[in-house]
Amino acid sequence: MYYPAEYYPMYDETNLLPNRQPKTDFGKQPFVVNIAEATMQNQNYRTALWTGEHLQLTLMCIAPGDDIGLEIHPSTDQFLRLEQGQGLVLMGDRQDNLNYQQFVCEDYAILVPAGTWHNVINIGESPLKLYSIYAPPHHPYGTVQPTKADAEAEEHHR
Repeated sequence: MYYPAEYYPMYDETNLLPNRQPKTDFGKQPFVVNIAEATMQNQNYRTALWTGEHLQLTLMCIAPGDDIGLEIHPSTDQFLRLEQGQGLVLMGDRQDNLNYQQFVCEDYAILVPAGTWHNVINIGESPLKLYSIYAPPHHPYGTVQPTKADAEAEEHHR
């Protein structure tokens, strides 16, 4: 069956801020996005693009040599997909036992079960561009953290 072009919503200029950064947070309303394009446009360490009752979509940009930071989400499963870059995934049942290690690059997906310590390290020469889906949501609605230091400061205050 053929559908006219108006049936194919696009992530267009109306969904971008002047610096071509995605607007945030479109949560709790229907939303369609070209996720690869939005991920590549994101320059912030973390941007919450959509936060609902049961899941959250965030975009991330990790500088070369930097990482997400060792973390655990006790009651949140997490899905990450790389659009650009090369990384090393570390996971384990304890901070000092990250016995699962895997190289990842663009088009790879990472699945982190709730209660698992994990980190993703950018081992490439370009920014690591990825998106993450948390179920249930992990970050406050509308989260925008330009840098990792901003993210760490906010986590410390929560």
